[in-house]
Amino acid sequence: MRHPEVLYSFEERREKYKPYGFTCELWKPELMNKPDRHNEIEINYLPEGNISYLFNDAKITISAKSLTIFWGLIPHQIVNHTNSIPYYVFTIPLTIFLEWKLPAFFVDKILGGEIIIENAGDHSSYDGFIMKKWIHDYSVEKDIKVIQLEMHARLLRMIKNVLPAKKNYGSQIRSCEVRTIEQIALFIAKNYSNPIKAGDICNIVSLHPDYANVIFKKAFGMTINNYIIYERISHAQRKLISTDKSITDILFDSGFNSISNFNRAFRKINNCTPKEYRKRFSHNENYRP
Repeated sequence: MRHPEVLYSFEERREKYKPYGFTCELWKPELMNKPDRHNEIEINYLPEGNISYLFNDAKITISAKSLTIFWGLIPHQIVNHTNSIPYYVFTIPLTIFLEWKLPAFFVDKILGGEIIIENAGDHSSYDGFIMKKWIHDYSVEKDIKVIQLEMHARLLRMIKNVLPAKKNYGSQIRSCEVRTIEQIALFIAKNYSNPIKAGDICNIVSLHPDYANVIFKKAFGMTINNYIIYERISHAQRKLISTDKSITDILFDSGFNSISNFNRAFRKINNCTPKEYRKRFSHNENYRP
């Protein structure tokens, strides 16, 4: 367990996908020269100032007293901040997050790569108090279970405040399926640039492809093969806007084996060609960290 009085920041030498586990920490905002990726759900809360993240191809600014949640497996990189006031960072293992049985439409948004931000408003004084308490309880009292219960309750209030009321559509994920879903998602994130297929992954987790796709789709709303393509296109998007590599080099680096397959998949997701996509962002320095 990490020391409560130390301010943390992103370690550039940190191994990609290395798990943080369940953490409650204070971080110092610093520019990041490369994106972070980890398999936990991440919560940020800024007492003061602003932080701007690059999430794939979107620049998202988080303002003071706003509660923010996203999935850490989505590449995220701080490209701007307005001061050096410490902010709260909490990481929740995906298995714990899925076991909380939060409304399916909320889980779908998080796992689909959305960043959900709540302007706390009247809750801001409460959030500042409770998060300081989480840091204390995590570091001194070691009362992890109580913290997780309070986090669960806070996310339920966030859902009510931020997202429109709707029925909890979709199949509920069973506890016995959570670990398998996590294994599949992490394997794809680590290996999408290689020539992998759904059948290869199903062999690794010892499941029939049909069943593996059923439980995976519960969490991600897409098949395993479609998720592989999603990861490859996301990688290509980042390279198109942050490097001067040729499109041909990028498509092979992303795991595609032909220009036609790459162009077809890219257009389907982005409604434009890779060349048009790069041109769209070429004049915006905020997207070229």
